[in-house]
Amino acid sequence: MKSALRIAAAAIGLGAVLSGAPAFAQDKEPAMTGKTAMGPVLTDAKGMTLYVFDKDGAGKSACNGPCATNWPPLMAPASAKPMGKYSVVTRDDGSRQWAYNGKPLYSWAKDAKPGDTTGDGVNNVWHVAKP
Repeated sequence: MKSALRIAAAAIGLGAVLSGAPAFAQDKEPAMTGKTAMGPVLTDAKGMTLYVFDKDGAGKSACNGPCATNWPPLMAPASAKPMGKYSVVTRDDGSRQWAYNGKPLYSWAKDAKPGDTTGDGVNNVWHVAKP
């Protein structure tokens, strides 16, 4: 009986893939709210603090190349669609990035664990993303 259930589940999953149905929920927001010493902030799926960059224009990332190495963008899949306060911006290299209230979102390479906010205030242009 268990093998029949596994086969049925596999067939349903394969059917979803073949039909083009998403393998994950499309209505799930790309960021969560986490608790830090600075209060609530937006976090990625791993619980790492997200940041915004003052030099970004609305709907446009100004952080590319070495900047994006230190401040990895919160990448969006090709199938991502705007939802609520979240939108998708196209980066200079053609990849897609999540934005919140029009501001592209980034993590900070020097944050070591969830709840860290060491990127806040860097060069007076990086700030934690607040919900």
